[in-house]
Amino acid sequence: MATLKKVSNLDLRKLTSAFPFQQEAIDAVADLDYAAIFFEQGLGKTKIAIDLALDWLKSNTVDTVIIVTKKGLIRNWQQEFDVHSHLKPKVISTDRAANHKALFSSCRIYITSYEAIALESQKFESLSMHRSMAIILDESQKIKNAESRLTKEFFKLSHCFKKRIIMTGTPMANRPYDIWSQIYFLDLGDALGIDFKEFKSSLDLPERDAKEKFVAELKSVMPRISSFALRQTKEGSGLELPGKVYQTVYGEWESNQQRMYAKLKRDLRIELLKDGKLVTDDSEAILKRLLRLNQIASNPRLVDDSYSETPGKIPATRSLVDRIVNADEKVIIWTSFVDNCRYLANYFKEYGAVQINGSMAIADRDGSVQKFKHDGDCKVLVATPAAAKEGLTLTVANHVIFFDRSFSLDDYLQAQDRIHRISQEKTCHVTNIQMAGSIDEWIDALITLKSSAVKVGMGDTDDADLQDVLSIDISDILDGVLNDHDEGHP
Repeated sequence: MATLKKVSNLDLRKLTSAFPFQQEAIDAVADLDYAAIFFEQGLGKTKIAIDLALDWLKSNTVDTVIIVTKKGLIRNWQQEFDVHSHLKPKVISTDRAANHKALFSSCRIYITSYEAIALESQKFESLSMHRSMAIILDESQKIKNAESRLTKEFFKLSHCFKKRIIMTGTPMANRPYDIWSQIYFLDLGDALGIDFKEFKSSLDLPERDAKEKFVAELKSVMPRISSFALRQTKEGSGLELPGKVYQTVYGEWESNQQRMYAKLKRDLRIELLKDGKLVTDDSEAILKRLLRLNQIASNPRLVDDSYSETPGKIPATRSLVDRIVNADEKVIIWTSFVDNCRYLANYFKEYGAVQINGSMAIADRDGSVQKFKHDGDCKVLVATPAAAKEGLTLTVANHVIFFDRSFSLDDYLQAQDRIHRISQEKTCHVTNIQMAGSIDEWIDALITLKSSAVKVGMGDTDDADLQDVLSIDISDILDGVLNDHDEGHP
């Protein structure tokens, strides 16, 4: 193995200054064996990670730092290192021959993906026998599934790292129990226990008669990890970020769209309601079936190629985009569906629209980002959260429009905060496009419940959030969506 350079031969100067709240975080976790940085999106967790790496190397606390992120964000991290340091990290990819050469070189910082870590787990284990290593997991919710093969690989590698840091603004955004595996990677069960199923059973979204117990369990999470977990919100950071303004705009049903939606709703009602009550014994399967309702409410073309009318959400979106562009501002339109992404980008091509979706090569996605950021004629970016919700700073825009939403709070929070972050100077506008009496209203209630539960679980709550958790009943709302209680609805 190559001999490592002495630290004195490395240029470990920091090229930028940390904000006070960032420096406080660095000071708080630098000497810990492991820590969780649960800062809201847009508060510069990348800067914290880079400064931590530089400090550890300078003090010889470790001699190697591994940054793990999602594949699509590796280039972002390289750019951030260029901004904040003199170091040039090597990238560990799925090219195993190149990885061997890189890992056994004298490099001190590596950037890699979650999948590459799992692929090269034996090499990292071998490397740990010769080096003192730190690992920083960016967007650590990637290992939220405690029972996945990927997450289990990280559990096995945990002992290889002298320092372990996880970073995410949304550790429990989809389900409160998502936090368990992220914490287990750090402490192997000391804080939240070694039994995932037991932890999950106490923190699943509750039925009517279990909400008080659920809230009590939820409120206990942060105190149990407070010795090594840091939480910071934008409101508490001291940053003077502009405000966020939310609005809901309703589309008007196109007649064929309305008929398609009504027929599918009747079919689902027969399938999901028994003796007048919602059947909830297989919630995941129900969500998959409800996805079809979401698609029709968004754009019937997603389920029927022969549909040739203008979906009800298009005129409402058009009016918003026209007004934004006429004010010489930019907008991001979010949709959960790749085909919608293409359709909307073409629809708004007069405004130089570009798109980012999961079917595009990473180089093409980067090209769309650069054009949106730097081309004054490009006013519209259409994107899917799956491809663009994380790691991007898109503060050239101060408007986001959710043409439709998935059931994921994580998607919703991450996507809107591409514009609401450090360097934004304008008030940010978040618009949700909905169809009255549709699945959109159930999704909105589900996201509200999840958001309130997260605030309770993360300790940044007030009584209103507690009351939301206690009062919202998702089953009742879904029953209302599937039943024709209002003849004016589909």
